[in-house]
Amino acid sequence: MELQDAAQAFTALGQVTRLELMRALLAAGPSGLAPGELVERLGVPGSTLSFHLRALDQVGLIAATRRGRSLIYAPQIARLRDLMGFLADACCDGDPTRCGDLARLLDPTGEFPAMPAPFHVLFLCTRNSARSIMAEAILAKLASGRFISHSAGSDPAPEGPMPAVIGQLKALGHDVSGLRSKSWDVFTGPDAPRLDFVIALCDTLDGQVCPDFGDTVVTAAWPLPDPAKFGGSVAEHATMLNELYASLYRRLGIFVSLPFQALDRMALKARIDELAHATQAAPAR
Repeated sequence: MELQDAAQAFTALGQVTRLELMRALLAAGPSGLAPGELVERLGVPGSTLSFHLRALDQVGLIAATRRGRSLIYAPQIARLRDLMGFLADACCDGDPTRCGDLARLLDPTGEFPAMPAPFHVLFLCTRNSARSIMAEAILAKLASGRFISHSAGSDPAPEGPMPAVIGQLKALGHDVSGLRSKSWDVFTGPDAPRLDFVIALCDTLDGQVCPDFGDTVVTAAWPLPDPAKFGGSVAEHATMLNELYASLYRRLGIFVSLPFQALDRMALKARIDELAHATQAAPAR
């Protein structure tokens, strides 16, 4: 986490109502709470609550998903972990004899001590040139060593990822050096990495059938519009890419915060399927 990001997060938390709000959402866990429940728990007017929810959302400490007609707010555990890790990093210059257990208590990896290895996540879209490329880059940045992201397509673009997408990711601080368009066949052979999650991002399947990635893989579909099919002006196209990035960032922020060890496969799939309906009004980071 960068110094400026940490300062903004701590500033957002440095207000009594927002601190109470954050604690209430943490107590509820990944299942989250609706605004009506938060109004009742905190005893604040709805307009005041909306103001404070927006402040925490803007720094990535909470996020909303839509369930039916309701918005449900939940803490972004990965973001909080990064924030605590930012403090632990500087603890007594890494000397345990001076800061005792503080560094261990703030260890950003402490929530998942039994995880044997990182999860491999594959994102799919037809051309593997925009949506899945964005998702691969975003998850790589959010991963904190717990996830390894991949992307592929059924008909990968021979010219590679869209230049506008690569430019956007660079501008937002992502490492784009390893991003390339490739066939999903790369992930079906005997030498392919073991996949844990496969998430399709196509807005339409066009009659395509995804390969069999194995019985243990958790699959999901988050249909998103294809930037290659967008016919607007340059400015409108840039806006569309920003909205697509924000939508993926929100979904993946929630995804990395799910209690993977506490859920069975069916429950985990249900949670990930719900993210197809996550709200898209999030700021690009």
